[in-house]
Amino acid sequence: MKRLVLIFLLMASPLFAVQPDEVLEDPVLEQRARDLSTGLRCLVCRNESIDESNADLARDLRLLVRERLVAGDSDEEAVAFIVDRYGEYVLLKPTTSGSNVFLWLAGPIMLFIAAGVGWTFLRNRSKAHELGDNDALSDEEKEHLRQILED
Repeated sequence: MKRLVLIFLLMASPLFAVQPDEVLEDPVLEQRARDLSTGLRCLVCRNESIDESNADLARDLRLLVRERLVAGDSDEEAVAFIVDRYGEYVLLKPTTSGSNVFLWLAGPIMLFIAAGVGWTFLRNRSKAHELGDNDALSDEEKEHLRQILED
């Protein structure tokens, strides 16, 4: 029973793609590298972090993060180095500055525009019902329509 629980726990836990030859000897630096790797996107797998991805590019990025940390970079400097090299898309949680502000605000703006269009449509529709049957055909138009349909 205990083995079965252990197997289920192992299956439910996230698997990391970090190879043994990538692991740093200093446990503090290794933990910093793992923390940074979970926030960086694999450019091949798209929605996986480089820590979870088995792609060659993800491995290269993991090694690059470790290389920068060993060189003495702070966490922010290491991430900035990778963002400068690969673009902001490499971040799993993009920043809310610069051109990204428009992307963050586009959803709520579109929601307000859609609500305004819907409200205007419903208001105009209710006004059309209030006007009544002003659009009804006159007797002359009805007779003309009947003649057209008979032909």
